[in-house]
Amino acid sequence: MDPDQTDIGPEPLLRFRSDDAHDEPAVTLDSFLAGQTNAGAVRLEAGEDARALLPHLEQLALIEIGFPTYRDGRGYSAARILREAGYRGELRAAGDVLVDQIPYLRRCGFDAFAPEAPIDPVTLKRSLDRYRFHYQRAADDAVPVWKLRYGLNHR
Repeated sequence: MDPDQTDIGPEPLLRFRSDDAHDEPAVTLDSFLAGQTNAGAVRLEAGEDARALLPHLEQLALIEIGFPTYRDGRGYSAARILREAGYRGELRAAGDVLVDQIPYLRRCGFDAFAPEAPIDPVTLKRSLDRYRFHYQRAADDAVPVWKLRYGLNHR
């Protein structure tokens, strides 16, 4: 992330992926499950069950999860469910996403963000660099500090 970049808002997306951003509009979960199964992108709203997408993960390039308010943590659980089931496509957090939440959202498996409010790149870098070690396994590749302490340098 280039700290000299201008504020990050809904456009352009903040991405931690090397492939191109998926630009197909996401369909609702209800539309997808009701027969619009040719879509490559689906949007889950807070409270919708991510497990409904598990049989379809291979065909989806993007799953966008809505955060109606920063206090709503259900999207974290949805991301973990999808990543633990093997989803490798873009997982985007959209909505009321705050800069201090991004490191935790990344640990749950999110790799793209479409925040409602601009995010200062310098503040984002500080937030991402704040913790060098983690205590538990997550959807990311970080090795827990207790494993490092005992020379177990693998997930």
